[in-house]
Amino acid sequence: MSPPVKVRGSRTGRPIMALLDLLGRRWSLRLVWELRERALTSRELRAACDEASPTVLQARLTELRAANLVEHRTGEGYRLTPLGAELMEAFAPLFGFADRWAKVAAARADGAEP
Repeated sequence: MSPPVKVRGSRTGRPIMALLDLLGRRWSLRLVWELRERALTSRELRAACDEASPTVLQARLTELRAANLVEHRTGEGYRLTPLGAELMEAFAPLFGFADRWAKVAAARADGAEP
């Protein structure tokens, strides 16, 4: 068994904590989301990410590549690896929850009980 990986906010370094730490970094999850359907160039990713800093985006892409969630192909740009695509599949139930949550939040904001 390998030693635990140091993760911000966790003493255990459990894989779930390491993953949540990575995805919780600024722009990481957004980059994975934008790559869910097709490969995008650096410029396309920056535009999709509301003109985020190119330095920050490149740092996150480097981290996501090191984690084997994203890859870069010359002439294509960045795309999800099979492991990255599997991560998106794992998020599928969360998408349904987010839609339900948004409806409840909107109803509460309008003064109605869900």
